[in-house]
Amino acid sequence: MSQLEERIAKKSARVGVIGLGYVGLPLIRAFVAAGYRTMGFDVDQTKVDRLLRGESYIGHIPSDWIAACIREKTFEPTADMNRLGEADCLLICVPTPLSESRDPDLGFVESTARSIAPRLRRDQLVVLESTTYPGTTRDVVLPILESSGLKAGQDFFLAYSPEREDPGNPDFSANRIPKVVGGLDPVSLRLAEQLYSAAVVKVVPVTSCEVAECCKILENTYRAVNIALVNELKILCERMGMDVWEVIDAAKTKPFGFQAFYPGPGLGGHCIPIDPFYLSWVARKYGMSTRFIELAGEINTKMPLYVVDQLTLALNRHGKPVKGSKICVLGVAYKKDVDDPRESPSFELMELLSQRGAELTYHDPFVPTLPAMRHHHFPAMESVPLTPTFLSSQDAVLIATDHTTVDYATVVHHAPLTVDTRNATKGVTGDRSKIVKA
Repeated sequence: MSQLEERIAKKSARVGVIGLGYVGLPLIRAFVAAGYRTMGFDVDQTKVDRLLRGESYIGHIPSDWIAACIREKTFEPTADMNRLGEADCLLICVPTPLSESRDPDLGFVESTARSIAPRLRRDQLVVLESTTYPGTTRDVVLPILESSGLKAGQDFFLAYSPEREDPGNPDFSANRIPKVVGGLDPVSLRLAEQLYSAAVVKVVPVTSCEVAECCKILENTYRAVNIALVNELKILCERMGMDVWEVIDAAKTKPFGFQAFYPGPGLGGHCIPIDPFYLSWVARKYGMSTRFIELAGEINTKMPLYVVDQLTLALNRHGKPVKGSKICVLGVAYKKDVDDPRESPSFELMELLSQRGAELTYHDPFVPTLPAMRHHHFPAMESVPLTPTFLSSQDAVLIATDHTTVDYATVVHHAPLTVDTRNATKGVTGDRSKIVKA
């Protein structure tokens, strides 16, 4: 322990990050900026090859920075898991999706731990960052790592620190977000706290891995429940002839006791649509039902269908069925101004519209080619420019993501019908009869 502690303090420790996606690459960047040499591990050789060429595949990570790191040897990407033993600290940043039955799928975490175990050596620190239910580090990761014959807290060290990455947020890059850290034992906590303290603005130590795991799930469950509340309110306001966004804007003028959340076409991203189900799943193991979480999940999951129904009604008022109508989905990223399509509700919207016979196109300045998704399958498609000719040829434009680079006045002016799920057309003047809020 003292040797590892000294290497961390002197920044001679090598930091290895497993999983080079929207969490792993920004974390690498934070440790490089702090003066550490880093390694990046990923099973996707294509990603590794792009990084070795100095190319970034994530919008807010510049290619110039990647190229400089490769040139200066402060970051070494590899797909060779036999090299896991070269890192003094291993940070696991792999996906934790849901199964088809909406149960936790820890397959990536387990396979990563199994890759580490035969290469694990004395005085290594392993930190799980993947979002998961309380107990995963102790009950799932620990036994796999100890199958190596080494003992946690004595031969190697184990901790949990949830990722809090917010892709595309310029105010909160990885090094500017406080890190919660829970250790399997006091020494593991101390080492993890020391490591992260060198790279991020603040470290918040907690008493156990379980507290740190639960903390992350609470953060995103809080958001999911409040988004469900305003989604339900949106439907009620529509029936009562009110604009829910105007209601929220009025309510948020209160300087205390209210935080604004906004409705949308469904939940997106790698956390909010998934994390609450991890908590409700583990609650069932303890004989509890989490009714708030399950109700919120039910409401948010139904929002794409509500949007498509509103679009269907709007087309009917124009004398058109969905079948055969040309519909452009504006935005496939899960939130504005990012290139991240994970769990985007746009794919559910497109699938529902496709099932009803719509002729689909899409526009997204951040996602030029429609990516392959785990649960949705579409033919190859490319983003279509929003020219006046193209817009006027469509029967409807469905705004699913409110990218700030889009000229919504042009969309509304030229498209026969604009269905807005994000209040993106709020400032558009002129004929607003062609705009439908959904």
